[in-house]
Amino acid sequence: MKINGAAYRSVWVDSTDGRSVRIFDQTKLPFSIVTLKLETVDAVAHAIVTMQVRGAPLIGAVAAYGLALALGVDASNESLERNASMLAETRPTAINLRWAIERMLAKLRPVSPEDRLTAAYAEAGRICDEDVAQNESIGRHGLGLLEEIAKRKAPGEKINILTHCNAGWIATVDWGTALAPIYMAHDAGYNVHVWVDETRPRNQGAALTAWELASHGVPHTVIVDNAGGHFMQHGQVDIVIVGTDRVTSRGDVANKIGTYLKALAAKDNNVPFWVALPSTTIDWRVADGVRDIPIEERAASEVTTVTGQTGDGRIESVRVTPSGVNAANPAFDVTPARLVTGLITERGLCAASADGLNSLFSEQERQ
Repeated sequence: MKINGAAYRSVWVDSTDGRSVRIFDQTKLPFSIVTLKLETVDAVAHAIVTMQVRGAPLIGAVAAYGLALALGVDASNESLERNASMLAETRPTAINLRWAIERMLAKLRPVSPEDRLTAAYAEAGRICDEDVAQNESIGRHGLGLLEEIAKRKAPGEKINILTHCNAGWIATVDWGTALAPIYMAHDAGYNVHVWVDETRPRNQGAALTAWELASHGVPHTVIVDNAGGHFMQHGQVDIVIVGTDRVTSRGDVANKIGTYLKALAAKDNNVPFWVALPSTTIDWRVADGVRDIPIEERAASEVTTVTGQTGDGRIESVRVTPSGVNAANPAFDVTPARLVTGLITERGLCAASADGLNSLFSEQERQ
């Protein structure tokens, strides 16, 4: 995707040294575009924990490069295992992180220490390239859903899409998941409009999704998190498309807190609720998402304070609750499969169910 006309991925190896890793500092967006140079595995872990880098597919890719950085210092078996475990623990909910680390370990364990560094960078690069291809394919399959909506409307009539959190190119290596079909529909000339949930408490919708869509020229409107049901009741939402951090083998979906409420409202108003994901987000070892997906609990300060830009351009954080109050901050919730219309994957569309997933990924049935 592009920023000010220049094409970027969300993670890349620095061309000046061929070793360090560059990312956009997502905590600075949308008010400033800052790239970070990550030179150590500890810097990568810090970036993931503090959400300087976020988005399930992207943190997996960045963690893969983090392991490569660690091997540049010490390529021993002990270093490989220790740093892999450390990276895997940085955030608990998004399965892509664990998937990427397990894939790197499977590739690197049989490799001699003297050859591991080269192999690690090569494998991390393949993970990134595959993510881009998967997300582009998700976009093509999701585009069909928007084209079907357009057929039911008058020529040029607006297609209203609601999304929650940020599942665009800044959350992946490129293209995004939930936003990929929207970009493709816009580029194909369809009159798309996106309702962008602000997505408290970190405002990834208001900050990141709105910034992405504005950069691409896609019409959109930021709304408060609790407004989605109202717009559905009044026929102003044609489809909901969200991303996800983990999908179970039977189709339960973990996504940013508040997604479950959107799915309930969509069900009540007969609005299709679709979830876009690469297969790397499927956790084939878990069936019951509500029971078994670990939900990250983040700092109460994310709820009790907000950060924004003042009229004179300063970035400030201010308290929005009385001093000394307690705040709970679960970062994700789980939407049961019964509320999900279907899943958009790189292999096509399917029902949010074990049978639906196995119809596209039959090789998993044999494992």
